[in-house]
Amino acid sequence: MLEIKEVLRRWLRGETKSEISRQCGLSRVTARSYIRAAEEGGLSPGQGDGVLDDDEWLAALCARLHPSSGRPRGEGWRVCEKHQEYISKKLEGRVRLTKIRKLLRRQKGVRVSYATLRRFAVGRLGFGRGRGTIPVADGEPGKEIQLDTGWVGRFKADLTGRRRRFRAWIFTPVVSRYRFVYPVLRETTETAIEACEAAWCFYGGVFDVVIPDNAKCLVQTADPLEPVINLGFLEYAQARGFVIDTARVRKATDKARVERTVRVVSEDCFGGEEPLDTEAARRHSLWWSLEDNGMRRHGTTQRMPREHFEAEEVQRLHPAPSEPYDIPQWSKPKVAPDQHAQVARALYSLPSHYRGHKLDARADRTTVRFYDRNHEIVKTHPRVLPGKRQTDPADFPPEKVAYAMRDVGFLVRKAAEHGEAVGRYAEALLDSRLPWTKMRQVYALLGLAKRYGSTRLDQACKAALEVELVNVYKLRRLLETPPPTLPATSQAPDKVVPLARYLRPPQQYALKLVPSPKQETPKGDDS
Repeated sequence: MLEIKEVLRRWLRGETKSEISRQCGLSRVTARSYIRAAEEGGLSPGQGDGVLDDDEWLAALCARLHPSSGRPRGEGWRVCEKHQEYISKKLEGRVRLTKIRKLLRRQKGVRVSYATLRRFAVGRLGFGRGRGTIPVADGEPGKEIQLDTGWVGRFKADLTGRRRRFRAWIFTPVVSRYRFVYPVLRETTETAIEACEAAWCFYGGVFDVVIPDNAKCLVQTADPLEPVINLGFLEYAQARGFVIDTARVRKATDKARVERTVRVVSEDCFGGEEPLDTEAARRHSLWWSLEDNGMRRHGTTQRMPREHFEAEEVQRLHPAPSEPYDIPQWSKPKVAPDQHAQVARALYSLPSHYRGHKLDARADRTTVRFYDRNHEIVKTHPRVLPGKRQTDPADFPPEKVAYAMRDVGFLVRKAAEHGEAVGRYAEALLDSRLPWTKMRQVYALLGLAKRYGSTRLDQACKAALEVELVNVYKLRRLLETPPPTLPATSQAPDKVVPLARYLRPPQQYALKLVPSPKQETPKGDDS
């Protein structure tokens, strides 16, 4: 009624119909219908607007403008009233109206048109009427911004004729509706952060609250009370100082300002457009946000979104970031049996007790950090290029560090702990152009110390070095041979002469002399 009163007030003061429609934000057809109804009621320009204070006269005018569209109720309606309880139960059981019409004919023996049945179900039983909604207040300017994403267009066809689709992150401030569109190829956490950085630059500041939908790249677990936010996006929100208030699943009213924005951007911004690439799409969307949609009067606020934002919101935003954000890459790698986990196609070592565990990994430009299930840092590495390996010797057991790091000096020192000759023997084993290829032999040498003892091994190594016998297998056979024993005597000799290493008992050298039988030469045999 106030809208009609304002139109008539301006008309009675002598304003033209074009001016009235423009100032009131109405179409010319609507303004002319109001004026035509007033003329039929006996009004004309110049009479003054005192008659507009008469509520009864305005009520009669509204009745002429909006006459009742009810239809006369005939026999079909009375049939429906007779079987109202039956129809109501079927509707509660989610039976379709077309089926109810068939059941009425088959079970009740009555015929009624579908139009009448539907009109009865809607008018009398409330069929198809959803629950009423209460509009939520917009809140304070500069506080909230809503975020949505979806497919919005296609690129120009390439040489093969393929037209690749692209998405867009769409930002809409709750108060001004000043939209910002940022086209991307994929819906990822990285592109969402990149879009937010571009949005803060576009708006000249950061909003207090961001209301996104439940995209998997932003919300790890959707929950109306305690949603689990993606770690990468949560860290970014903390760095930029805004709060994340996710919308509920399948609750369009939680982000009503952007619920239809994807369709608007797809049809109005990129409809009929074929950008060459992502950069071309971003240039076009920026122009659309600034000059086209931003300077178009909004149907709800009746203000230009850009002017509305500059007048009431921009001064209330937090300062825009001065330095670009180092976008981290979060992942959940599994620690392999070799105590390394892969992050961004590079390998990083971890302590041995994390073998087989899944950890949270955060990689930025310079650093890779690993977190346990309690979100505590367990390891930090400098980031390396893909295909490289970053290993900390402290992560490995002491007995495996040398082999893993190819530390031949450590092995020599370890062997020297079992004797001076054992250390020299290890050095002789590693005396090669590629010493790390002989490290397994040194490990085998250390194993002989555990089996035969350090003292016996040291003596064997000393004897082997004297004859330049540098071979672990032959050294082992030497240790397997029991040492010779002296015969027991009543009195020990004054000086014990050590037996030669390869001396054999005399019996082995003695030959048994067996006389050969004499052969007689037969007589008469000249040969």
